[in-house]
Amino acid sequence: MTLGCPDRTGIVARISGFLAEIGGWITEAGYHSDSETGWFFTRQTVRAGSVRIGLDEMRERFAREVAAEIGSDTEWRLTDTGAPKSVVLLVSKESHCLVDLLGRAHRGELPANVSAVIGNHRDLEELVTRFDVPFHHVPFPSDGKAQAFDEVATVVEQYAPDAVVLARFMQILPPQLCDAWAGRAINIHHSFLPSFVGARPYHQAFARGVKLIGATCHYVTADLDAGPIIEQDVIRVDHSDTVADMVRQGRDIETMVLSRGLRWHLEDRILVHGRKTVVFT
Repeated sequence: MTLGCPDRTGIVARISGFLAEIGGWITEAGYHSDSETGWFFTRQTVRAGSVRIGLDEMRERFAREVAAEIGSDTEWRLTDTGAPKSVVLLVSKESHCLVDLLGRAHRGELPANVSAVIGNHRDLEELVTRFDVPFHHVPFPSDGKAQAFDEVATVVEQYAPDAVVLARFMQILPPQLCDAWAGRAINIHHSFLPSFVGARPYHQAFARGVKLIGATCHYVTADLDAGPIIEQDVIRVDHSDTVADMVRQGRDIETMVLSRGLRWHLEDRILVHGRKTVVFT
């Protein structure tokens, strides 16, 4: 269960009291009160076998007995971790994030199945098929990108995924898809933005002698690379590192940041409020 609402006295007591009433055994609980916005956030994990009612009845009673009492602004969600989740990956030519996520899903380390991969090039098709995952090729001609995105949207929605991951997908989502996939579309970008924009960012960074490189995992919005941030990390580099060293280390940090961010999303650990996130790790 995740919940966000204007903060006031008694919210925790009311939630825990409700869970106790239905036999709910709380196995994990996180709380955060944001003094800047006056908003309260919580995530509760309850052992399903301890609850004496079904999930639908639990939702109905929580809405009526708790959420309505807390206030009309309350945003909450109850999900069953036993229900399988689905991920669709969008790719171009770079394989490091794709390989990492396919491997984690194949090993059972990702709490979801990779239902499909969509690529605007065929470079990664053979790799994807090794994992017995469907690959859909959607070319992006310079004069037909709108139609290409329509085709991508059609393919994505047939899988009804819980997450759409831009795993180094080198195309900018149009605003209508940002809206349609709000809270589901996840992207990764290197930490050089906005300092080193455009082609060959690692070469630009090398020429400037940067000492830190990193990556940012975030939700996709119509504001390019400016959506709510899920996770970030950095690696130190120094004068002895070549451009190739920096590219390799950048790929390493991108894979780790993206996999952590996706896992937290799939485990319902992220609450979005405005332009920020609360992440219960």
